[in-house]
Amino acid sequence: MFDKIGKNRKELYMTEETIPLDKLAKIYRRIRTKVQELTTEYETEVEALKTQQQEISNAMKDHMMAAGVKSVRTDEGTIMLGHKTRYSTSDWDSFKKFVLENEVLDLFEKRIAQSNMAQFLEENPGVVPPGLNSDSEYTITVRKPTR
Repeated sequence: MFDKIGKNRKELYMTEETIPLDKLAKIYRRIRTKVQELTTEYETEVEALKTQQQEISNAMKDHMMAAGVKSVRTDEGTIMLGHKTRYSTSDWDSFKKFVLENEVLDLFEKRIAQSNMAQFLEENPGVVPPGLNSDSEYTITVRKPTR
């Protein structure tokens, strides 16, 4: 039913074999519900495994720190102790001012705030930053009927 190929999309869905939209919405919602159920089940299992993995990681870290080593080779694999520092700010306004004053824009990640860019383009028609790319597509949302 959905494998027909036509030059005009409207022709594709205006045949005698067309499934009514209410039935398509019902099927869509059932599939979405099943996906949500399976996703929840999966995420629950994964979270339990990640918790176990973190406990084991902590135990290995404790062993290695107590022994004063950064690497241990075992029959099951080499265990390495690393050090990672993450940075964040509690004052974005001051941080942004600092970055601009010191001309260190590389302290920011290279991505665009989607909703802010959409708002900027809406408020400034005709002003497009150089190199800006956009990708738009139509999406379908199906809501449960209200009764």
